[in-house]
Amino acid sequence: MEIPFNKIVNSEKETLQFAESFAEILKAGDIVAFTGDLGTGKTFIVKAIAKYFGIKDVTSPTFSLVNTYDEKVKINHFDFYRIKKIEELYDIGFEEYLIDNSAITFIEWAEMFEEILPPNIYRITIKYIDDSKREIIIIKK
Repeated sequence: MEIPFNKIVNSEKETLQFAESFAEILKAGDIVAFTGDLGTGKTFIVKAIAKYFGIKDVTSPTFSLVNTYDEKVKINHFDFYRIKKIEELYDIGFEEYLIDNSAITFIEWAEMFEEILPPNIYRITIKYIDDSKREIIIIKK
């Protein structure tokens, strides 16, 4: 997979294929920031990538803020959706997760606190087209 990346996926199967291809280029220390409307598939893609790495029971960290999994690779999975103030991220030691070179870190709703994210991370935007189609855009800057 080459970055930047832009593709329309037409089904869940194609989305899973995308997730597996993207997982192949990820390594410990990478940070992946997701943006997209509710229901566009952010958690679905994180779950598919986690499954690629042998992690099967991934749940959205909407209420816990972060879930950590440790199998073939360690994964930190954040969801900023319910966070009201940036101080909540500081309170849980978010900066430590960002420098954790032993894990891949996924952040859903990353646009809510863009100012806390480091440069040179993967940024995935998922755009809803219809019930089965999504446009997936990846940049790294």
